[in-house]
Amino acid sequence: MMSLSACSQKLPKGFVYLTTIDPSIQSELRYITNNNFIGKPIDTYLKNTVILSEKSAKALHKIQLELKKLGLSLKIFDAYRPQQAVNHFVRWAKVLNDTLMKRQYYPNTPKNKLFKLGYIASKSGHTRGSTVDLTIVNTKTGKELDMGSPYDFFGEISHPFFKNINFIQKKNRLFLRKIMIKNGFRPYNSEWWHFTLNNEPFPKTYFNFPVQ
Repeated sequence: MMSLSACSQKLPKGFVYLTTIDPSIQSELRYITNNNFIGKPIDTYLKNTVILSEKSAKALHKIQLELKKLGLSLKIFDAYRPQQAVNHFVRWAKVLNDTLMKRQYYPNTPKNKLFKLGYIASKSGHTRGSTVDLTIVNTKTGKELDMGSPYDFFGEISHPFFKNINFIQKKNRLFLRKIMIKNGFRPYNSEWWHFTLNNEPFPKTYFNFPVQ
């Protein structure tokens, strides 16, 4: 368990560090690194620590308990996202010649279509604290289950029911989708990794404290 002294800030009421609910859930916050669709750390992502509404963290804990029985674990790519980070995405999207990571993250999608296609928005469910981007990991091998496309890949192949992927990839996506829905999350129709808690506690509040 993470001690209070290890936490970098006092969170708003109703928010928690995920490690205080379930330290076994793995994380790889891409937005504190250069390995993301922009190619550099994102504003206000200061530490690889997962912050969520307490309600959604407890729901993820229930899922983790199920997965651990199967030798699996959740792996979080993004959770609570400050509004300043969303603003960073929006500024980047408007600079059409900044395509440093195009080959890796959106090779077949024009940058000027990212808003229209729903991959970037000026307001994000993540900023309300109950939306999470995640996958499932085999704890024995340490490898992510094959979902048919990488996290944050902007293209039709990332749509949950994209047909031109293999049977195992479809099966893995469906497994993730079913376990998330069963535990109170709703999926997003453009990204297999993106889920939002039903009856989220802050449905109209967009927070702006840093991830640290």
